[in-house]
Amino acid sequence: MRRFLLWAPPVLYMAFIFYSSSQSDPMPALTQVVWDKLLHCAGYSLLALLFCRALRGEGFTTATTALVAVLLTSLYGASDEWHQAFTPLRSSDVQDWLADTTGGLVGAATFAAAARLMAVRTRDAN
Repeated sequence: MRRFLLWAPPVLYMAFIFYSSSQSDPMPALTQVVWDKLLHCAGYSLLALLFCRALRGEGFTTATTALVAVLLTSLYGASDEWHQAFTPLRSSDVQDWLADTTGGLVGAATFAAAARLMAVRTRDAN
């Protein structure tokens, strides 16, 4: 049950991304006013954070957690771009994948910074 609770959030979020990528024009009101690379970056930052949560729960160190989360996020971003190549009115774009990977870096860095801050606060409290 513990593993399910760790891994269900990233898996469900990946399913949401897959569903959104299957749509010809998902969220048109949002994509008309927000730069699509920013949306990619933000969305994949969240995915990286969810991966970090799951990996840390599996007992990985903070550094390994961040590195593996970025790798998993980037790989999923690449698979998502490949998937979009087969979706009507969508295209596969290396720049989108780079934005996904950048988002993974941002999410993992945020996780690592928060973990470091919590460790310092815990150390100072003792």
